[in-house]
Amino acid sequence: MKIKLSTLIMLISILLISACVESKQPTQALTKSELSIATFAGGCFWCVESDFEKVPGVHQAISGFSGGDIPNPSYKQVSAGGTGYVEAVQVYYDPSIISYDDLLQAFWRQINPTDNKGQFVDRGKHYRPVIFYHDKKQQTIAELSKQNLQASGRFNKPITTEITQFKTFYSAEDYHQDYYKKNPIRYKYYRYNSGRDQYLTKTWGDDLKLTPSSAHQFVKPSDKIIRKKLSPLQYKVTQQDGTEQAFKNSYWDEKRLGIYVDIVSGEPLFSSIDKFKSGTGWPSFTKPLTAEHIIEKTDYFLLYPRTEVRSKYADSHLGHVFKDGPKPTGLRYCINSASLRFIPVKELQNAGYGEYLKYFKQLENK
Repeated sequence: MKIKLSTLIMLISILLISACVESKQPTQALTKSELSIATFAGGCFWCVESDFEKVPGVHQAISGFSGGDIPNPSYKQVSAGGTGYVEAVQVYYDPSIISYDDLLQAFWRQINPTDNKGQFVDRGKHYRPVIFYHDKKQQTIAELSKQNLQASGRFNKPITTEITQFKTFYSAEDYHQDYYKKNPIRYKYYRYNSGRDQYLTKTWGDDLKLTPSSAHQFVKPSDKIIRKKLSPLQYKVTQQDGTEQAFKNSYWDEKRLGIYVDIVSGEPLFSSIDKFKSGTGWPSFTKPLTAEHIIEKTDYFLLYPRTEVRSKYADSHLGHVFKDGPKPTGLRYCINSASLRFIPVKELQNAGYGEYLKYFKQLENK
């Protein structure tokens, strides 16, 4: 992993090529204890950390060691071999933004899964790829993902990447953390000469860039996480059945094309195609985008019965539905902006909602 730069010319050329180092994706201010954890080994942890920190929904990736038994190993001990440890990265991620299955898809696009003797120029068992599962659910998802990768026919050799139970993780020394940011020239030089990117480009081609799965794992996080993620108004509306002010909310006059998802779980709820100007001061829709994500209940908050609208997975209070809407449905889904997150059409693919692009393409063809 430690390669000395040979010439000043090489330094300058790499500096020009690497003038702009990608930074970590902006994330919401959740603490580590409020995030899900995944642990992967994929050879040089500088590279694995760098790649995971560019994945949407990942808050932090930490370089370290996993799989061994001696306490608090050093880089020198692990790199010498014989400790049972591998260079690994612990990933802290928000499951409401990215699923564990999508993290695995990102992982497969970083490694050679057919090589269990090391990775690229780094040889030895301490550089072999490993998926360390933290619970039964992760184990099941990882094993299925590995089977699907083998069945895809992308590789003409067996997928030998290990899937093993997580035991412990020790962070590597400080100088290894965010190495790709602290030492961009050396990192780029090492990475290019490792052959990693050349192999990945050849193997994956146009599929190298991860497209998050549309099969989100829509879940309602704990109340502690919800309070951390939401503004006081969003919390009041979604969790305490509140109502925001008319004409003083984010989306009542939103005219861009896109979809509206639950602010808590991300489940798709409504589309701009079905949005209309109701004059009420709240976002109004003639129908849901995904009917199965909408739950209707009768409430008597105003003494007379009204039909409340809630999201299926997060159980968020969204608003109400009335029978005074325009054709073809005659319905008006009157929804609080505070319950929604708007995703413009141009961001649907990267946000994991690519399956809804077809609706807007049909609109363009009319």
